[in-house]
Amino acid sequence: MRRLGKQEIEDIAVGAALLGTGGGGDPYIGKLMALQAIEEYGPIQLLSVDEIDDEAVVVPSGMMGAPTVMIEKVPNGEEAIAAFQTLEQYLGKKIFATMPIEAGGINSLLPLALAARLGLPVVDVDGMGRAFPELQMVTFYLDGISATPLVIADEKGNHSVLNTVNNMWAERIARAATIQMGGSVMMAIYPMVGKQLKESGIHHILKLEEDIGRIIREAKGTNANPIAEVLSLVGGFELFKGKVVDINRKTESGFARGTAHIQGFDLYHDQTLEIKFQNEHLLAKTPDQLLCVTPDLIAILDSETGLPITTEGLKYGARCVVIGIPCHPKWRTAKGIETCGPAYFGYDVDYVPVENLVKEGAQTK
Repeated sequence: MRRLGKQEIEDIAVGAALLGTGGGGDPYIGKLMALQAIEEYGPIQLLSVDEIDDEAVVVPSGMMGAPTVMIEKVPNGEEAIAAFQTLEQYLGKKIFATMPIEAGGINSLLPLALAARLGLPVVDVDGMGRAFPELQMVTFYLDGISATPLVIADEKGNHSVLNTVNNMWAERIARAATIQMGGSVMMAIYPMVGKQLKESGIHHILKLEEDIGRIIREAKGTNANPIAEVLSLVGGFELFKGKVVDINRKTESGFARGTAHIQGFDLYHDQTLEIKFQNEHLLAKTPDQLLCVTPDLIAILDSETGLPITTEGLKYGARCVVIGIPCHPKWRTAKGIETCGPAYFGYDVDYVPVENLVKEGAQTK
């Protein structure tokens, strides 16, 4: 057990934006909410998975919807409390702790703000090791854990309890309701006990986010290359370097969808990279070569600072480095690829691990 203070929150926000692969909601908003909660209620208790009793009830909390909506529709914090407390009443059980549903943007930070306000611990675990756009795209689904009962709540005071026949229906119904509730909602979802969490969750994700943020922060003072330092930590690869020359982004069906084009610099000066996203960056390719594809992670970093750039923050003229990171082994199983591989999103490519794609690219140059 340890306690998270303001510096830890600052670092986690940076790491969450990077592992969020462009999605998961604006980390700046989540950071402010967590910092305010710490200011009012004190440091947050962070527990490792091993410290959780097998029968303790743990409920992930976070946001559902299009990240672009949050530019104008900022949560006030009451939505998350309403969702959490409504689910606790429905279950008829005391919830011991909360946790992030994904490693991404605001969704790594909202549980911290919620925990501080409710006096609950946070468990250092999530269900993705990155961010994905749909509710069934978690390791809990791969292991047969139900998303429901779940509760979604908006800033107007509406909240709904859903019980669905499977997790795919949970996504469809909750997404439709989210659109009617303004494009984003707060949710309490995948209630489970400690034993399930230990077996199915991805451990130490908040610690990894904190380490990423700390490395980028400390690189400024030592004149180290923050991107190289991050790649060493996460076992990732530089895929491309250049300037954003076109961005086509729209909010539809409850997602931020679009395509970005990046004109290459230096080693990539005669190439153009295309990135496709649905909340998260899902595919990166040049006209001649696939560089990285979901479920592996694609992150866009500012070429000077190493700070991650989200899908809603990506702008024309941004000078950036695109990196690829191998996903958690659970996503490389047959069910993992079926759940969130390229075919699910309609991309006519086969999944190939990013390290193999990098090797193939090196051999052809």
